[in-house]
Amino acid sequence: MEWGILIVVLLLLFTGYVIVQETRAQLHWRGLVEGGDVEAIKTLLEDEIEDWHNQRVPKGTPALLWHGVQTVELLEVNATSAHVSCNADGEHALVSGRRVETSSPLSEGMKITKKLAEMLLYDVPNVKLQQAQIDVYTSFRDDSGIAEPRCILSTSVLRQTVQHIDWEETEPDDFVELNEGRYSTQFGALHQVEPFAWPDETSRPVVRYANGAEPDDDEPAP
Repeated sequence: MEWGILIVVLLLLFTGYVIVQETRAQLHWRGLVEGGDVEAIKTLLEDEIEDWHNQRVPKGTPALLWHGVQTVELLEVNATSAHVSCNADGEHALVSGRRVETSSPLSEGMKITKKLAEMLLYDVPNVKLQQAQIDVYTSFRDDSGIAEPRCILSTSVLRQTVQHIDWEETEPDDFVELNEGRYSTQFGALHQVEPFAWPDETSRPVVRYANGAEPDDDEPAP
């Protein structure tokens, strides 16, 4: 009986110690982040992204969407923002004996953009980003048949822009339009675009190129 009580007490003490140490670690990281420590923010983001890479497909999440999420790579970080890139592929299905595209790389890219924006802004422990830039790439083949990844969608998402939206009800294309993402579907075809500059996106207007047209170099950006 006495040994049993002793074991229970030791287990409680050990559990309390673990909780205290974890709390102290969380407070330590939180203090670094609040102080603008970019290396700490980068470490926390890299650790969380690595977890995403290794996670199984969450229940209710389409496999193709999660596959896109798992291609995310951290490019740049500052005290308030993060810049990432990812890949998007089209979805195909067998229709009347032949394979047809049921969702384009751009459509999938918009879905991935919305999902990653939510995860970066709200799901990284101890980090509260104010902005996340997400550049989506897909493969284009040149005349020799060699595939090269090129950017098809660049979106800079501000927390203040999306903090009141209904994430479940907002469609991916509406989300991209709300955040003025850049993409080009000139003449009904998908084209590569230039990603927004980093770290100038905090002061540079974000323009959506729905028709692929570029502004005149002599004219100010709208």
